[in-house]
Amino acid sequence: MRKLYFLVLLLLLTLTSQAQQIGGKPGDFTLGNKEFLLNGKPFVIRAAELHYPRIPREYWEHRIKLSKAMGMNTICIYLFWNLHEQKPGEYDFKGQNDVAEFVKLAQKNGMYCIVRPGPYVCAEWDMGGLPWWLLKKEDVQVRTLQDPYFMERTKLFLKEAAKQLAPMQIQNGGNIIMVQVENEYATFGNEQAYMEATRDAVRQAGFDKVQLFRCDWPSNFNKYKLDGVATTLNFGAGTNIDNSFKAFQEAYPTAPLMCSEYWSGWFDHWGRPHETRSVSSFIGSLKDMMDRKISFSLYMAHGGTSFGQWGGANAPPYSAMATSYDYNAPVGEQGNTTEKFFAVRDLLKNYLQEGETLGEIPAPKTVITIPAFTLEKSAALFSNLPKAHKTERIQPMENFDQGWGRILYRGTVPASASGQRLVITDVHDWATVFVNGKPIGKLDRRRGDSSLKLPTFTGAAQLDILVEATGRVNYGKAIIDRKGITEKVEVFDGSKTTELKNWLVYNFPVEYDFQKKARFRKGMPQGPAWYRGTFKLDQTGDTFLDVSKWGKGMVWVNGQNLGRFWKIGPQQTLFVPGVWLKKGKNEVIVLDVDKPEALTMAGLKEPILDALRPDESLLHRAKGQQLDLTGEEPVLTASFPAVSAWQEARFDKVVQGRYFCFEALSAQKPDDPFTSVAELELLDEKGNPISRLKWKVVYADSEEVTSSNNAADRVYDQQESTFWHSQYGAAKPKHPHHLVLDLGEHVTVKGFRYLPRSDKNTAGMVKDYRIYMKSSPFKM
Repeated sequence: MRKLYFLVLLLLLTLTSQAQQIGGKPGDFTLGNKEFLLNGKPFVIRAAELHYPRIPREYWEHRIKLSKAMGMNTICIYLFWNLHEQKPGEYDFKGQNDVAEFVKLAQKNGMYCIVRPGPYVCAEWDMGGLPWWLLKKEDVQVRTLQDPYFMERTKLFLKEAAKQLAPMQIQNGGNIIMVQVENEYATFGNEQAYMEATRDAVRQAGFDKVQLFRCDWPSNFNKYKLDGVATTLNFGAGTNIDNSFKAFQEAYPTAPLMCSEYWSGWFDHWGRPHETRSVSSFIGSLKDMMDRKISFSLYMAHGGTSFGQWGGANAPPYSAMATSYDYNAPVGEQGNTTEKFFAVRDLLKNYLQEGETLGEIPAPKTVITIPAFTLEKSAALFSNLPKAHKTERIQPMENFDQGWGRILYRGTVPASASGQRLVITDVHDWATVFVNGKPIGKLDRRRGDSSLKLPTFTGAAQLDILVEATGRVNYGKAIIDRKGITEKVEVFDGSKTTELKNWLVYNFPVEYDFQKKARFRKGMPQGPAWYRGTFKLDQTGDTFLDVSKWGKGMVWVNGQNLGRFWKIGPQQTLFVPGVWLKKGKNEVIVLDVDKPEALTMAGLKEPILDALRPDESLLHRAKGQQLDLTGEEPVLTASFPAVSAWQEARFDKVVQGRYFCFEALSAQKPDDPFTSVAELELLDEKGNPISRLKWKVVYADSEEVTSSNNAADRVYDQQESTFWHSQYGAAKPKHPHHLVLDLGEHVTVKGFRYLPRSDKNTAGMVKDYRIYMKSSPFKM
């Protein structure tokens, strides 16, 4: 009996070893009939998306082990072009950028790997991973064959990436089973030739053996085809799985099914509520996939932190990403396990393949507090100006060879009579304007600010415009996003506009070596400034630096850039990895371009990710404001069917105008008081979508911005999983619900498209509606 026990134990150990030992000898991963085949046997991918730059290198293996303990068998990664090539031709794959080492750690821990090298990756990362220096070319185009320079640089980067990772393809004995071509291209365009050229570039770079794939959405995957490349879909928590794959299975009846990004949560925007997704909706759809043997990659399994300048932005409307990339993921920003983590682990233990076992949960990282300390020394920005550049006309930051940070434009403004306005085209992204050293106002790109009233003064005055870049657009057509002031500065006196010329330009980059040169002294400065302080530690560990008393800017601890902070929230802490701290004295430098309320900080054990400043709300209805449609004639009165897919409606005749009003009269459920809309598109005479880059919401009778980020401008953010929802928290106003858009220009419209919310919840799905279109604003 004892002998039999040991034989069984030996067999189990052998099976476990076979299942979890990856690499060493050549293998294969291919597409079978409705399933993936790993070395000829059916294989369901359970992948965890991790981003190596968002995790300190010392914690890479800890996060990989957590993924394995959750029940994953694969790690999925992006490569970030702009991280690895910060200057043209200078490639960096060392230290924190050593992606090959990250992949080897996955292999060491019995995990396969999926690589997504771009060139574009999105990822709520500055410019979607594309390098800022592309913008030095005035007429640059991206993600297209129309710009040979872009394609040339793309191929060079892919070759360098393949030098690092191609040897680890599974066919070479490594753990890389798939490589992605581009990323969600159908949300940007349908240029099949570009995708074919990018596919060929990926292969020619050295990823010539591994299975290639591409990812898009259930609503747009069929915009193009890509021979020799598997197709996968992306969607989020709460999705109806059968509906999402229905059209895909009709188009590819024998293809394996995979959700290449199953969104576990969502990303946070500055000035918007903290994003969460419920455990029940998240686990429900994940179980549906497991029951159907559908492969998935959990985006994100662990989000981490967009340290330094790397956080991106969405547009339209412009909305910058918070520094924390917690993502409401199963593994929290600090590497902590959450309710979602244990829900996933408890689910996936039932779907392990033969010989697999759940990994052990690694010990948590030490978390410490830091008693409050004061930053006693300061250095006024205007007293520490670097060497100036001279330019006749305003130019963006990139033209001065600066990638990120702040930039100061100094010029002269002529004598100002009452009522003159300063007009800036365009501010990217947040500016304070000074006249003779005194602040006269702030401009915020999120609100579309472009002008402010000048005070009255005699004689010429010194004009200073300090601009902070808060992240390049990482998504959609607005991705060509130069920073600073992009075109011109003018003065308007009511009848005449005069462009201001002859500027001095001062650059304030993000590198620590630049910040430490400031001349610090004790005392409270006037205006934007650096602040420096120290704290002592007897023990190191992870902590969260409380920055809730500070205005807007960036923090460096012991030379490491923690990222951006902004008092508007919802994030009020910055994650400080314990490996960046030391016993004894630690240095903190803060650059605050606004104004701190106090010069103190402390280290907390828990992050503050959901403290929004309500006075910074972006509501689209002023107090007491009421839309008046009396006497207005609708161009269309109709009803939508009770389906969750895109709906299209055509007008009886072509209409022209600049202002568009959508009036929801009822919901599909008779007693439902709500309205929800995921996306709206207007169609021109040929049925093509009209650009949404200039759109603004000028009125929404009701929107939920407290309990969730369901603001009215979600209807044109090009994200199908986000949506406008009438208020459901503090109040539940009834129909009708109104949305008025300023399209930014006069357009010709023949119809429109409407997308209901895409999750299983049907609250607010529109039934009866009316459409209005005008050349002049609606009465309010």
